[in-house]
Amino acid sequence: MTTRPTAWSRRARGHRLSALTALAMSIAAACTPPSTGTAEPFLEGRVIAVQDGDSLLVEVDGERLRVRLAGIDAPERGQPWSRRSKEALKARVDDREVRINAVTIDVYGRTIGEVYADDVCVGCELVRGGHAWAYRRFDPDPVILELEDEARRAGRGLWGLSEAQRTPPWEWRRTHSSVHDKDPKPNREKRAPGCGEKRRCREMTDCAEARFYATKCGVDTLDGDGDGVPCEALCAEER
Repeated sequence: MTTRPTAWSRRARGHRLSALTALAMSIAAACTPPSTGTAEPFLEGRVIAVQDGDSLLVEVDGERLRVRLAGIDAPERGQPWSRRSKEALKARVDDREVRINAVTIDVYGRTIGEVYADDVCVGCELVRGGHAWAYRRFDPDPVILELEDEARRAGRGLWGLSEAQRTPPWEWRRTHSSVHDKDPKPNREKRAPGCGEKRRCREMTDCAEARFYATKCGVDTLDGDGDGVPCEALCAEER
């Protein structure tokens, strides 16, 4: 069960949420992918895992919620700066209370939203620090683009890498079929031969099959905590 900051009075909280609603609506209109559902607009919880530079697991009212930061796109695992991007996000939110201005739920069941820690927009700060791109596929908010330009001019983070190492993740994913596609429309043609319709650990016969489905078929739900080991009960010896 999560608790609200004790310093907030009910009236002050109402004023603050009204201001944040206006900000979230302006960013959400430009930065988020198509939805397959709706989400509660304001959620509070504790971050229990950082999966990569733009994805979290948050415990909200005793349930785990997969959250994708709206408007940004961080380097994929295997790309230059991916580890540092994840570390930057982890330093800001790991094991901390956050507020999520939820916008939508994507086709993968993830909540897409603006994440705030201590009233600071986490995604904005990641872009400002050069740890993520503005997600141009969804026409990001001009504020996010300005922060990216600022980071690029200053050579911060990934912008200090050579041009050859700065492939935007949405382009990198197109040539790496084993990587789970963060874009909202799953590309079934990218799936490896032998991929069936299994989606849950209880459907796997052994660790090898679980790893095949996680890495080749893009079934990221098998690795819920994002540690690279799918179906821990089956793959316990690999931990």
